[in-house]
Amino acid sequence: MTTSALFQPLTLPNGAVIPNRLAKASMEENLADLQQLPDEALWQLYRSWANGGAGLILTGNVMIDGRAMTGPGGVVLQAGQSLEPFKRWAEAGRAGSGQLWMQINHPGRQVFADMGQEALAPSAKAVDIPGFAKMFAQPRAMTEADIAEVIERFATTSQMAEQAGFNGVQIHAAHGYLLSQFLSPLTNQRTDSWGGSLENRARLLIEVVKAVRAVVSPSFAVGVKLNSADFQRGGFDADDARSVIAMLNELAVDLVELSGGSYEAPAMQGSARDGRTLAREAYFLEFARELATGAKMPIMVTGGIRRLAVAEQVINEGVAMAGIATALALNPDLPNEWRNGKDSQPQLPIISWKNKMLASLALMSLVKVQLRRLSRGKAPNAGVSPLWAVLTTQMKTKLRTRQYRRWALKAVD
Repeated sequence: MTTSALFQPLTLPNGAVIPNRLAKASMEENLADLQQLPDEALWQLYRSWANGGAGLILTGNVMIDGRAMTGPGGVVLQAGQSLEPFKRWAEAGRAGSGQLWMQINHPGRQVFADMGQEALAPSAKAVDIPGFAKMFAQPRAMTEADIAEVIERFATTSQMAEQAGFNGVQIHAAHGYLLSQFLSPLTNQRTDSWGGSLENRARLLIEVVKAVRAVVSPSFAVGVKLNSADFQRGGFDADDARSVIAMLNELAVDLVELSGGSYEAPAMQGSARDGRTLAREAYFLEFARELATGAKMPIMVTGGIRRLAVAEQVINEGVAMAGIATALALNPDLPNEWRNGKDSQPQLPIISWKNKMLASLALMSLVKVQLRRLSRGKAPNAGVSPLWAVLTTQMKTKLRTRQYRRWALKAVD
């Protein structure tokens, strides 16, 4: 049994206690049922993580608006829905001793064109990925009414998550989704009070946090996922992140998770590491270590962590929590194994395709294969062909897209 700092409890600003410093970070599962709700597949998947020993489990992103989806198999939680499937999900995710938080999100302009829905964004600036731009919808610049509705939806989803039995929510303001789009001067070209200065660009995030905090209980955790940088010239950078954290210091935020990148610069998918050194494996650690010095709330870092030594390095260098994603898709029992002294190091094969967008897609597809296996009670298989994973995942996505469009015609006001 290890006495590592990883397995010391963390008390959050609201007084809640996370039993250890390992978090299951969010991965997009696309495992909702045909009503865009959690069912047995997600319940089974989260039971495996809950029993695996992570102190904090963050769900894949749950959409606050069924008209705005990051993918066709995503879960939606909005006003008027039954909470029963979410109560079952919360029960499964809290089967161990850890906390379960719901990550809540709006994609903004990062909406696939074949989903058939209108894309909203701070400015009418489309996703620009050479060779793939037509995959994404052309966004419409949001009106004041659109912005007010988004704020209200974040609050409503948070309130419903608490009612369902989740311990907290994480507001997604990273990876190029809507709140991240408002933060970045590359995607936010507004000239009103929601654009221009960083204070204005951060206004939507701040208003969302305030609205969420106002409708949930003090014991319910409110976290934020923030880019340490966009990794695009002229975009949101580490200095901006430091300033936004200072703004969040004045609010009742319990944890900030630092990641990075977007669809246009997918650093969050592993393209910034080669696995040979500790520093490259925890590839957002340097940012997190620096930004933690100015944060009143605990900081969590996610990005490529798969080894015990790296996770310990994260904690020993002053970061409160180590977020693990892909490694927990390959081995959901990893925290228990590390606690018991087994130095497991799960890893998918490095994908060295020249096209970074396709390589990122292949890595995401490999992870989704593992998640689907776990959701059916099967063991992960790291030896799956990346090409096969891409092809099968794309076929499933096309089917789910057709199913989503049928649901949207009936269910979305």
